Amino acid sequence: MVQKAKILLVDDRPENLLALEAILSALDQTLVRASSGEEALKALLTDDFAVILLDVQMPGMDGFETAAHIKRRERTRDIPIIFLTAINHGPHHTFRGYAAGAVDYISKPFDPWVLRAKVSVFVELYMKNCQLREQAALLRLQLEGGGKSSVGASKEPVGLLAELSARLAAVEEQAEALSKQLDDESADAAAVATAAHLERKLTGLRRALDALEPGAGSGAASVPSQN
Repeated sequence: MVQKAKILLVDDRPENLLALEAILSALDQTLVRASSGEEALKALLTDDFAVILLDVQMPGMDGFETAAHIKRRERTRDIPIIFLTAINHGPHHTFRGYAAGAVDYISKPFDPWVLRAKVSVFVELYMKNCQLREQAALLRLQLEGGGKSSVGASKEPVGLLAELSARLAAVEEQAEALSKQLDDESADAAAVATAAHLERKLTGLRRALDALEPGAGSGAASVPSQN
């Protein structure tokens, strides 16, 4: 069973958090509230998130400062941040948001359909990366076992390789469909770049798996890093 992705919602106004939850509930993911920058940073210490929706104007630590802290941490620096802000700000305010590490900058009041679509792209990318890490872990078990299955005593090495190949093929197919969707919708550059990075990791994993197939040679295969 595939776990749900977590989406972090950061806003000091309860009514705004409630509105975001109403908009994103259709995605059927886990929505986590934070009413301040400090609370958001605390949540990020223990949980992994697919995307962060971050209000710019908050008392105390504002959205820009919160984003700066997120980007300085190795654990959280790659989490996409979508800034939400009031509509009456000029271009320099938007530039500051991108400079702070945001992948998108949406003005309030925003179109619920647009926001949901943008968030769903990052959720899909996150889920594909999770699946890819799972396949890499299984492949490492195969490599470290010297061709013997450590996943289950009843599985033969060839059977395990076939299962790994089938699982990887399913992820490859989904990643290809997602990339085509991003191209068709002229999506954000950050989402396209993330999808391209995912495809490169999939290619490396496929090569490593192919090297383990019978008759592929005796050279050692290396599993690509999932960083």
